Amino acid sequence: MRHYENLVIVKPTLTAEEIQANIAAIEEVITSNGGEIAATDAMGMRKLAYPIDKNERGYYHVIYYTVEPSAINEIERRFRINEELLRFVTIKYEKNREVAAWNTMVEKAKKGAAAPATEAQTEEAAE
Repeated sequence: MRHYENLVIVKPTLTAEEIQANIAAIEEVITSNGGEIAATDAMGMRKLAYPIDKNERGYYHVIYYTVEPSAINEIERRFRINEELLRFVTIKYEKNREVAAWNTMVEKAKKGAAAPATEAQTEEAAE
């Protein structure tokens, strides 16, 4: 199993529910091909560096996962078929130093995902 990172940019014209459904479908593609998702990082809606298909903005989402190298071709093929994705990039981490950096990014993503949940819990407790 190798360590990978995928950054996907989803079309901004979709509703929030449709965006989440697309993200879930992307994660399903990874898990159905034997991948194990370590963490995800929803970066939100951001301005693109240049217009893509007349879109100036896009919803950025990063997925950190481990999978067999033979599954990457199928995962990327399914990403290319998905018309709701503006762009995607797959990054492979194979050297020890790169894997250590991947582990650090996974920990940051997990902490980042846990922080909004604890803030919401504190707000509910205050009420």
